[in-house]
Amino acid sequence: MAKDLDKRFWEIDFLRGVAIFLMVAYHFIFDLDYFNLIKLNLEQGIWPILARSIAFIFIYLVGVSLTLSYSRAVLKGRKNLRSKYLKRGIKIFSWGLLITLITRIVVPEAFIIFGVLHLIGLSIILAYPLLKYTKLNLILSILILLASTYINNITLNTSLFLWIGLKPLNFYTLDYFPLLPWFGVVTLGIFTGNLMYSEYKRKIQIPDMPKNPLIYSTCYAGKKSLLIYLLHQPIIILILYIAGFNLNLI
Repeated sequence: MAKDLDKRFWEIDFLRGVAIFLMVAYHFIFDLDYFNLIKLNLEQGIWPILARSIAFIFIYLVGVSLTLSYSRAVLKGRKNLRSKYLKRGIKIFSWGLLITLITRIVVPEAFIIFGVLHLIGLSIILAYPLLKYTKLNLILSILILLASTYINNITLNTSLFLWIGLKPLNFYTLDYFPLLPWFGVVTLGIFTGNLMYSEYKRKIQIPDMPKNPLIYSTCYAGKKSLLIYLLHQPIIILILYIAGFNLNLI
């Protein structure tokens, strides 16, 4: 039993790895456009659909992964789980604050106030009381997504409620993932995780991970998704700089 609790579900790592590769590819194209190295309209056509689909996979898997982590910890008899998720949430939210600081310096006209790491960090903290429930999370997901269709159309004269989904007029940022609607995607992931992986066991038959280098590499990237997320933009910019492109950063 203890050995089973230490295993990973390769399909989760694989999906996260696919998302991370797609994200890096999209951000490479985004950077080329942002620095005027190519000209695309990323606000139209397939591009916004692609960007939101990648984000959906990431954030949805946050919810699924939280249920796996929680059920494993409960089955192992671990105590003080509230503190565990509080610390994890604060850690990831702090990485988000670092990105806020860096983008405030580098791109002050579009710096990130509440991006995906802020969302994930806060969601981990808020989700802890919900991790034992299945149907409740489906109901919450539906309610949050419905509420967001109204809330996200409201504009205010302040940025204090950006984290909820209430924006000031003409608000622009490079990355924005408010609780409404995106916490609803997390709770949808929690619902799925508790439904399909209750007591840290698959409820459907999935073959063992194929011995394929591409699948293995994708799963490995999925395990290192936070590190890749933090490093990929500086690496892309460094590559473009070394290649001799004028990025007008200074």
